[in-house]
Amino acid sequence: MTMTLTFLDRWMPGFALSALLLAIAMPVAAQTPASATDEADVAFHPWEVPSPRGAETYFTNLQDGGTYEAPFVARFGLSMRGLVPAGKTAGRAGHHHLLVNQDLPLDFKKPLPFTDQYIHFGKGQMEMPVNLPPGKYQFRLLLADQGHIPYFVYSKPLHLTVTKQNKAVTAAAVQGPPRVELLSPADRETVKGPFRVQFHASGYNVSHAASKVADTGHFRLTMERAGRKPEVLNFTGGQTETWLNPPAGDYTVRLEMVSNAADGKVLSAAKPSALSVAAR
Repeated sequence: MTMTLTFLDRWMPGFALSALLLAIAMPVAAQTPASATDEADVAFHPWEVPSPRGAETYFTNLQDGGTYEAPFVARFGLSMRGLVPAGKTAGRAGHHHLLVNQDLPLDFKKPLPFTDQYIHFGKGQMEMPVNLPPGKYQFRLLLADQGHIPYFVYSKPLHLTVTKQNKAVTAAAVQGPPRVELLSPADRETVKGPFRVQFHASGYNVSHAASKVADTGHFRLTMERAGRKPEVLNFTGGQTETWLNPPAGDYTVRLEMVSNAADGKVLSAAKPSALSVAAR
């Protein structure tokens, strides 16, 4: 048995290496957010503004130097791009890869390998349950295109320590039911524009709508003010965050996951939150 297979068996017991990598590596992709897209088929709302951040991937719930008990969930964020399944093309869209104890590749013109240290999220996933044995690890996120050739879109290395592996706790227990969440701004927060809005999906695959991939969806944000028509923002480019500069006022914010199938039904809706935008 190879070291690689042993590592994976300890990480996610009960799964064959080939079956796990095949399941994870199914279609996914990334596309740019409102301000910097080069997609002619993506429409943006007037409240969306250019992001002050460059294109990058990042972890939304893990901290560099943090300590965790396994299993835990690693959540992925993406700025200035969007998601689309592997094997699909949507401009500069791509899909996430988690590099475990690996530095960035030296050659960005070669496809990433399929090993337990290069985990592919080719369905459009935004998270992964991690069940590593105790030890110190380096995580890094890297975005790649339909052929798994990396973009220059990646995260800083994140160093973490797993202090304990709770074998009685399942990955499903820490991941929870399928849902969407508004990560920021927080409920009842007061902000000044422009501000970043971050979305997350657990148990759903996110994709550029034009790819028409089955079992994927895109985010939709509705902002309501008293006495005004609701403003609806559709993130059909597979974006998982945006920057907004709306008029000052009090808003009710509703986040939904909308199917990319022809019916366009709502797959999931987050609990509405309150938001106050202060005058600049």
